[in-house]
Amino acid sequence: MDIFEALFTRRSIRKYLPKPVTDEDISLLLKAAMLAPSAHNCRPWHFVVVRDEATRKALAERHPYAKMAAEAPLVIVVCANLDEEKEAGFWVEDCAAATQNLMLAARGKNMGSVWCGLYPKEDREGVVREILQLPSNIRALSMVVVGYSDQPFFEANRFAAEKIHYDRW
Repeated sequence: MDIFEALFTRRSIRKYLPKPVTDEDISLLLKAAMLAPSAHNCRPWHFVVVRDEATRKALAERHPYAKMAAEAPLVIVVCANLDEEKEAGFWVEDCAAATQNLMLAARGKNMGSVWCGLYPKEDREGVVREILQLPSNIRALSMVVVGYSDQPFFEANRFAAEKIHYDRW
């Protein structure tokens, strides 16, 4: 699949087939995530790979929009180590870019994914912090549910020319 097919057909998938994601594919997704740009090239991201069924179910039960995590074979939580930042606050952009790369890589491997937001909702991030026992210097930006889709992929067209401004607003 070329990059434009992955971009144009990526969508939020909430139903998954009971098929595991291989270690090789997990490594590929994480490699893609770590190729994202980051401020000052500090790459503060860390990833918690959750395959354990009980842990996925706990995340699904306590995050209001992640019910699908209970049935999907894989959840990857994208975090930042604040001690690795060179300039405060840029971890959010860095981890968002890594999250998008991860999701596009999943689509490139013919898998689906959905971004379940954590930061800046303290209650959502707190639940993940508790379940995954994150240290105090670690912030969790996103929880990406990944697996083989039980929903069709199709090309979306969200292009809106009226949102484009040249040279000035």
